[in-house]
Amino acid sequence: MVKIKYILIVILSLTFLAGNVSAEKQPETKQKTIKMWLIGDSTVADYSKEDNYKSEKYPITGWGQVFQPFVSGNNLPALKDFLKADSVIIDDRAKGGRSTRTFFQEGRWRQVYEEMQPGDFVLMQFGHNDASVQKTERYVNEEGYKEFLRLFISQTRQKNGTPILVTPVARNYPWENDTLKNIHGNYPQCMFEIAEETQTLLIDLNKRSMDFFTAKGREYVKTNYFMNLPAGKYEAYPEGQNDNTHFQPEGAKAVAKLMFEGLKDLTFQTQKEE
Repeated sequence: MVKIKYILIVILSLTFLAGNVSAEKQPETKQKTIKMWLIGDSTVADYSKEDNYKSEKYPITGWGQVFQPFVSGNNLPALKDFLKADSVIIDDRAKGGRSTRTFFQEGRWRQVYEEMQPGDFVLMQFGHNDASVQKTERYVNEEGYKEFLRLFISQTRQKNGTPILVTPVARNYPWENDTLKNIHGNYPQCMFEIAEETQTLLIDLNKRSMDFFTAKGREYVKTNYFMNLPAGKYEAYPEGQNDNTHFQPEGAKAVAKLMFEGLKDLTFQTQKEE
């Protein structure tokens, strides 16, 4: 009887030791999370962060406001090798009316820079307000625009982040022969030049959105995508609204999808270069 008890104790001890060895051999799998910072103007901004959004602003929606689902869940595997992360958090710091200059002068860029961590991405879409010659408080000429983009790019790299330039999304004008044309003058080209000069990744959202809106058709885009609202439908706009710059939720989601497709193209491009 004593012998049997001894044998059982030995077996249990060996089992315990084997379990410990097995546990020690298991590598730790630490999930990597990065932030994707969005900087830019009102077409990117997250209005849901504002007080009384539903009663005073809705349905206006920036594409950054609805971008998180496109870099999450079943969509993430398409970008995982490019982003080198298991999860992505969108941190939208875009603000209405800001140009590259005012975004910097107001300290908004400093906040992003100070919080940025190695491996983060910064998507920067400016141009709408930089080109507003009549609005001197926000206007930035082409050389100034380039200089601020250089600054954002170089400081992102200082923090071991990845900058991505984004040309300004299209407005819903001008239309010529049922084709939507560029309204941003030479600013998209300036961004291309900076991308080449600094070897920075670029998503041409201006062209993507012009082509997409053209394919959807002028009337559909006007009614469903942009803030052209009938009177009496929304609490914030009792008299209606005619706005061909800012988006309704459907328009913002459509543009967010274009951005996701742009990131997928960058993923494919980067894989080819490697």
